[in-house]
Amino acid sequence: MTAFGRAVLAATHNPVARSIFTRTGPGRALADRFVAGDTLDQAVSAVGGLNAGGMAVSLDLLGEEVRDEQTALEARDAYLACLDRIGVDRLDANISVKLTQLGLAFDRRLARSSVERLARRAGELGTTVTIDMEDSRFTADTIDIYAEAQAAQGNLGVCLQAALHRTPEDLERIAPLGGHIRLCKGAYVEPAAVAHQSKDGVDAAFVRLLESLMGDDRVRPAIATHDDRMLSRAEELGRTRSAPYEFQMLYGVRGDRQRSLVDAGHDLRIYVPYGSEWYAYLTRRLAERPANMMFFLRALAGKS
Repeated sequence: MTAFGRAVLAATHNPVARSIFTRTGPGRALADRFVAGDTLDQAVSAVGGLNAGGMAVSLDLLGEEVRDEQTALEARDAYLACLDRIGVDRLDANISVKLTQLGLAFDRRLARSSVERLARRAGELGTTVTIDMEDSRFTADTIDIYAEAQAAQGNLGVCLQAALHRTPEDLERIAPLGGHIRLCKGAYVEPAAVAHQSKDGVDAAFVRLLESLMGDDRVRPAIATHDDRMLSRAEELGRTRSAPYEFQMLYGVRGDRQRSLVDAGHDLRIYVPYGSEWYAYLTRRLAERPANMMFFLRALAGKS
């Protein structure tokens, strides 16, 4: 992550900054650019439009770092309801889950049990579950739980972050399990001992992992980037790949590029977050791109 991104994340952890974002019209307007709504109904409406445009979807109920069993089980049940809507409305969609939202921060067994239940239900509906990657405190457990659930259920995927030094070994471990692997650069602030610190270092790691993924027919690569250089490299590699792969992009980010990928015949899945716990997600989007922060500041000053 860039120095700008680190500064933004540091600033947005301040309670005053959080209040400005969450209690003002400009903050809500910015959230609406990247979040499909507070409710499942609103998210389903967004999915319908994306599906009509030839794009698949991964639905993400926002929330993380849950610290009590009741809240973790409520999140699990909300995802079960989401899966039921995918089935009833015949949506081209899967779900993305964060393990700390399902209890990983305090009860590994609870998180694992919830993942397996969600995967079973997804399998009954003919869809899949993607496990998001969070910060490095949870990487080892996330990989372990994914490996266990994928071996048992066979319809899961996991996100890998190119920024982390350990990712090549993680990829080598889980590739034989099949499934889909979402490759992203990483949106968390991590120490040098854990992650590449420069943009060039992260980009180089992303390309190496991309080349490894696209050369492995055992897995379905899900290339999660908005970087034109990475997209072009993936398209080059895709010309000689015989097995399926897809691109993934965020809801509300680079709609023109999303359209161009679909028009070129590529499979594209849009990551669609919803729910009221949008602040942590929004701050990561701000940290990734200075223009997002400038949009907010101009709106706050009444200049947009």
